[in-house]
Amino acid sequence: MYKLIEKEEWLCKEIVDCAFKVHKALGPGLLEKIYEVCFYHELKKKGINYLRQVYLPINYDGLLFDEGLRLDVLVDDLIICELKALDIVNPVWEAQILSHLKLTEKHVGFLINFNVVKIKNGIRRYCLE
Repeated sequence: MYKLIEKEEWLCKEIVDCAFKVHKALGPGLLEKIYEVCFYHELKKKGINYLRQVYLPINYDGLLFDEGLRLDVLVDDLIICELKALDIVNPVWEAQILSHLKLTEKHVGFLINFNVVKIKNGIRRYCLE
C-alpha cells in the first residue's frame, strides 16, 4: 500500500479544511461553480498552488488523444480534487477519480460533494498505489 509523503498528508488536511470553510459559509444547495470558485479562493488564501480545470490528454497505444477530459482542481501537482454539488454521488464518479489518478500517475485524490447537510459526509479520499 502506498504511504503518502509528508507534503501529501499536509495538503490532504488543508484541502479538507478548505472544503469545511466553504461549506460552513455557504451550506448546501448552490451550483457547483460557486463552490469551485470559493474552494479555489480558500486554497489561494493558504498559499497553496493549484490549477483549475486542468486539461488531461489521453495516451493510448502510443497515441495522444485530445478528447476534452478535465480535472476540476490539481493541488500542488500532487492531489486531484473533483468537486460536485449533487444529491446523490454516482459510483461512476468514484471510478472517474480512480481513473484520473491512474492516468496522471498521482497517488491521492478527493471527491468532494458540497450538496450535503454535513460536509464530513461529502468528502471522500481515494489513494492509488
